Amino acid sequence: MSEIRPTEFLGYLRADGRVGVRNHVLVLSVVGLVNRAAERIAVAGAVLVATPYGRGQYGADKSLHRRQLIGLASNPNVAAVLIVAADRVTADDLAAAIAVTGKPVRVIALDDTHEDALELSAKGIRTAGELVHAASRLERTRQPVSALLCGIECGHSDATSGIVANPAAGCFVDLLVDHGGSAIVGEAVEWLGAEDIVARRAGSAGLSSAIVKAVLDRERAVAAAGVDLTGSNPGAENIRGGLTTIEEKSLGAIAKTGSRPVQGLLAHAEAPKSPGFFLMDGPSFSPESITGFVAAGAQLVMFTTGAGNSYCSALAPTIKVSGRPDTARRLPDQIDVDVSAVFKGEEIFEAAGRRLFDATITIASGALTWGEVHREGAEVFTRGHESM
Repeated sequence: MSEIRPTEFLGYLRADGRVGVRNHVLVLSVVGLVNRAAERIAVAGAVLVATPYGRGQYGADKSLHRRQLIGLASNPNVAAVLIVAADRVTADDLAAAIAVTGKPVRVIALDDTHEDALELSAKGIRTAGELVHAASRLERTRQPVSALLCGIECGHSDATSGIVANPAAGCFVDLLVDHGGSAIVGEAVEWLGAEDIVARRAGSAGLSSAIVKAVLDRERAVAAAGVDLTGSNPGAENIRGGLTTIEEKSLGAIAKTGSRPVQGLLAHAEAPKSPGFFLMDGPSFSPESITGFVAAGAQLVMFTTGAGNSYCSALAPTIKVSGRPDTARRLPDQIDVDVSAVFKGEEIFEAAGRRLFDATITIASGALTWGEVHREGAEVFTRGHESM
């Protein structure tokens, strides 16, 4: 890895031209009825993603659910997919949409085993094994940094997040975009009170208005439900860390967006169609937000935290960053990049951003995050009535 130039990483070139930083075989359980069987099927070298839903959904909720399933399976970190389903019609429909990427897609369903879940498991284990065996023969090659799409998240934020870790992440975003790469920031309700600052970076009046509208729509939904955001967002851990209002939290949260122009406003799990910096109109729960990024094609996630947050994506290496000195000291085997030197006045933001950029290249080339070492990782599906 020491020979890789700073503008390159070692990745897996996929048939659709995108580049993976991991080489997962995905066991995708597409309905809650077969989740236990799918757990048995996930052999060594495979990653399980299982939805608890999949029946009785309609309209926007069904469309969103389908988009998340297809997006996760299409992520370039996935080398091959085994769909585990109850019925063939649903499974074949999803398989056809995923196969457009050119990756191998196999299907097993209860329809094929006369509803015998044990036979389904036995067939699945052999099929998953074959896919893992084949995927293990694929090799990394040199790829440009411009192929990277990174989701930028914050969680269990405190005052240090807004003044240290998030601005450092913002410097990283600017570096990545300047190298031709892409980044996404979500959690629209956490732009509330700062939406005009972000909207000014939009490339058109229409996009600027859409950003403001996305935030106001979520604010209206909260008000219509008679909910007080305080205690929910900011949450109890945010308040303990010195954040007392959503506006205060938002001003810190948008610091991780950097300073480059906003190229577009994406729906939850929607893939960007060009390079650059994007916003995603998604829910404000970190696991749902991150899954939205990964379903949109993000190969990596940068996750800043104040007090610490253990959640990681199952499919995308999740790089934990903190600028709080006692957190970095307490969690040395959980925080991937410690930027608390900025807090102590020993480092400038630009230098911290460069360290985040260098760490990202190393991890994209195969170095493990602490989350991967400890086998943290999940994907959390959002319903059509997205939580605020």
